[in-house]
Amino acid sequence: MTDVQGLSRRGFLSRSATVGAGVLLAGSVDGLLSAPNGLAQPGPAGPGGPGYGPVVPDPARRLSLPQGFRYTIVSEAGVTRLDSGEPSPTNSDGMGAFRGPGNSTLLVQNHELRGARATAGPLVVPTPAGLTYDPAAPGGTTTVRADRDGRRQGEVVSLAGTSTNCAGGITPWDTWLSCEETEDLAGVNGFTKDHGYVFEVDPVDQAANRDPQPIRALGRFAHEAVAVDPREGRMYLTEDAAAPNGLLYRWTPPARFRGGKRALRTLGATDGAFEAMLCRDAAGNPVDDLSRATQVGTTYSVSWTPVPDRDARVLSTRRQLNPPQVTRGRKLEGAWWGDGGAYVVTSFARAESPVPHDGQVWFHDPRRGTLTLRLRFGVNANPDQDGTNYDGPDNITVSPWGGVIIAEDGEGVQHLVGATERGETFTMARNDLNTNEMAGPVFSADRRILFANLYEPGILYAITGPWRPVR
Repeated sequence: MTDVQGLSRRGFLSRSATVGAGVLLAGSVDGLLSAPNGLAQPGPAGPGGPGYGPVVPDPARRLSLPQGFRYTIVSEAGVTRLDSGEPSPTNSDGMGAFRGPGNSTLLVQNHELRGARATAGPLVVPTPAGLTYDPAAPGGTTTVRADRDGRRQGEVVSLAGTSTNCAGGITPWDTWLSCEETEDLAGVNGFTKDHGYVFEVDPVDQAANRDPQPIRALGRFAHEAVAVDPREGRMYLTEDAAAPNGLLYRWTPPARFRGGKRALRTLGATDGAFEAMLCRDAAGNPVDDLSRATQVGTTYSVSWTPVPDRDARVLSTRRQLNPPQVTRGRKLEGAWWGDGGAYVVTSFARAESPVPHDGQVWFHDPRRGTLTLRLRFGVNANPDQDGTNYDGPDNITVSPWGGVIIAEDGEGVQHLVGATERGETFTMARNDLNTNEMAGPVFSADRRILFANLYEPGILYAITGPWRPVR
């Protein structure tokens, strides 16, 4: 998720008139469509605007929220402690929320710790016996228990000995798929096993998490997130990589496969079809890179190209295919299933892409076989100035109150950004503690709490308030 290259992003989300919804435009529609970055003005904050009004500065200088909303801290790296006594780990990233006993919520939280365990610092994921894949790797997941009001009840390690656990996805059978954003093989950083895989974590049954094994059928690459089609069982997987830009992959289960807890453990390394996306424009021409789309509402037809070696024993998966066989995207990040399809985020594009931007949100409709640009961020010239200049979309979740919530991972001021179904945007929360990214937004099953992470130092917030539809 976190990219080491310098970022400079300008963020107004845009939505073209072809989508058929009202939006406050920066000038006329003609001006919008001819603008260099296709920019549209977000809706105004406050009464009559989208969202919940402007944020109120937090006296504690942690997290500012709209009037009537409040937060509690569920876990904080180095401050709260696991049930086993060790401090909560840092680098809190992607996260899934599940219904627990007694109206509680179980939160499976990724910890994106990379490199050698010996140099990763003191707040790594502990390595309990039976729950550790590679004892030399510092990352993994913890499962945090919170009551119906978001108050902390406890925290345990649910996966250990993995590396760079970035985002992931929720399955229809209520487990979490934790994704490793790395391609490190055994021997690198002292690792004893290969990395770059997806691991399944059961939030309820710790016994199901014993002897963790990678799901090799889902490929070995710099995984970011995964969205699971509950109807077809297909999985859509994003790749956060460059040189060359990453790909969007699709895994189709074999005919005999039936999804369910522990079912993924029965798969062989080459079971199911593992393919990469190819987009074509309205004229039927292959699209080399997603940054080519500068107008919201742009729709491509989608087909899929088989990946020769999904385990990447010799060559990274993204290097095995090139345009016009596939369509690339810079920093393919968050993914979330909702509204009958997969939302997919590309965080930004610079010199490594044909057209610069500061983020795109796409929607893949598998029944129609299309990919449509829903939101677009222009290049952010003032990242340190708070306002509506959002940039660098990353993790995403579909809100039960309408639209989506996006975690910002750019420069300068960082937010949780809401976007209505009409394409208007609003600030849901502002990080006042530092300039590190927000991550892992997800709602509780009863829709009362929005949980979200601050990546560093590693804080899990529970946000409550007067939720209402924001369509």
